[in-house]
Amino acid sequence: MEENMEEGQTQKGCSECCLKCLSGIPYASLIATILLYAGVALFCGCGHEALSGTVTILQTYFDVVRSPVDALDVFTMIDIFKYVIYGVAAAFFVYGILLMVEGFFTTGAIRDLYGDFKITTCGRCVSAWFIMLTYIFMLAWLGVTAFTSLPVFMYFNIWNTCQNTTLVESSNLCFDLRQFGIVSIGDEKRLCTASENFIKMCESNELDLTFHLFVCALAGAGAAVIAMVVAVSVLIRNHVILTSKSTGRYCTRF
Repeated sequence: MEENMEEGQTQKGCSECCLKCLSGIPYASLIATILLYAGVALFCGCGHEALSGTVTILQTYFDVVRSPVDALDVFTMIDIFKYVIYGVAAAFFVYGILLMVEGFFTTGAIRDLYGDFKITTCGRCVSAWFIMLTYIFMLAWLGVTAFTSLPVFMYFNIWNTCQNTTLVESSNLCFDLRQFGIVSIGDEKRLCTASENFIKMCESNELDLTFHLFVCALAGAGAAVIAMVVAVSVLIRNHVILTSKSTGRYCTRF
């Protein structure tokens, strides 16, 4: 009888411990971090492959060649964008970890484990600095989202024309790269719907794949923006509550 009671108390103790641990998880910060990782991964992966597909399209169908000298041409810019993508992936991998650490340190789990605590002046400064950094990242991702929409718009026009080739057979429409600033004014690189290269491009997989990769990259940037909005809201709420209630036995679990 006594053994059954001890076993029941042990199971109850394990259940209470599990519930206690689960109650201390910062679910909002966890959701923001997962959404951030998903958005950054989608943006970086699809964006990198879309840029590679753009190089293939420019070289194969628009007959654009890489400059033999160290000039700032479209291919050099694409290489720079690729290196920026590498940096973004690494930076936000670290930032996601810091976001989760900040979330855990502003939950009731620390107080429950180590007793009551009071937030220090240094802690308030670090929390405020992290809020400012997250807000700057949110604005940066808004800019990235707007910038990513430009190639989506350009590829949509070309892709839509390819999907309606029967409607434009009577007219000769041309896509001039000078209109998009891809080549210099003196370098005439255009592709008309009546040309053989345009027909080949429409029949190939490069255009369709590159267009949808840019769409996925745009979706990833949008997901990162949503993650930043959630993160900055959570950080502001936690900072205000911890600062105003640091003298009492109150701690947020957000």
